Amino acid sequence: MTNFVLKIIAMVTMFCDHLGYALYGKFSSFNYIGRIAFPIFAFGISEGYKHTKSKRDYCFRLLLFGIASQAPFMFFNSIFRTGFMLNIFFTLLIGLIAIIGYEKCCEQFKNNYIGLLLVAGLACTADFLKTDYGYFGVLMIFIFHVFKDKKWLMYLSYIALCLVKYVPLAIFSGLYIEYSLLCIWTIVPLMFIHLYNGEKGKNIKYLFYGFYPVHLILLYLFNMIFV
Repeated sequence: MTNFVLKIIAMVTMFCDHLGYALYGKFSSFNYIGRIAFPIFAFGISEGYKHTKSKRDYCFRLLLFGIASQAPFMFFNSIFRTGFMLNIFFTLLIGLIAIIGYEKCCEQFKNNYIGLLLVAGLACTADFLKTDYGYFGVLMIFIFHVFKDKKWLMYLSYIALCLVKYVPLAIFSGLYIEYSLLCIWTIVPLMFIHLYNGEKGKNIKYLFYGFYPVHLILLYLFNMIFV
C-alpha cells in the first residue's frame, strides 16, 4: 500500500467523520469510521520528516495552510461546538516540531531524556492552544516517528496511547459503548499502516492541503441549508 493510497483513505474517512458531525453531531457511525483519518495523517508527518528536502519549508507549509484553514474550521465547528480551537494543521505542525526538536536534542546533548521532555512540553502546548486532537495528536506523531524501526513496539505504544485517551473519557462520562467504539476505530488504522510498503505512489501533496478547508466550508453550508 503506497503513501498515495493511505492519503486517499485518510481523506475519505475524514470526510465521513465531518459529514457525520454536519448531519448528526457526535457519536454517529460516520464519526466512528472517521477515527481512521487522523492517525494516517499523523503517520504521514513522520514519513514526511524522513523524506522532505527542507524541514523548515515543511513547517512553513503546515503553518500557512493552518492559517488559511482556520476560518473554515471555526465555521464548521460552530455547528456542534462552542469555543475557540485551532485546526488539525497546527496539531500536525507541533507534532513535526516535536520530532525535529527531539532529534536535535539527541544529536546535540546525546541524551534522549531532554528530547522527551521537549516532546512532553509541546504536547502540553498543543492542549493549551486547543489544537484539534491536542496532546493525543502530538504524541501519536511522535510514537510513529520514534518507533519507526520497531513496528510492534510502535503498535503497542499506539494502542496504549489510545487507551489512555479513551478509557478516562468513558469512565467519567458514562458513555462506555460510545467511547469504546471510538477507541476501537482509532486503532483500526494500524491495519492500513502495517500494509504500507514505503513507496510514495502518485504525488498528491497539495490535494489534502486544499481539500481540508474546502470540504469544511462546503459541509458548513450544507448544514446551514439542509439540516
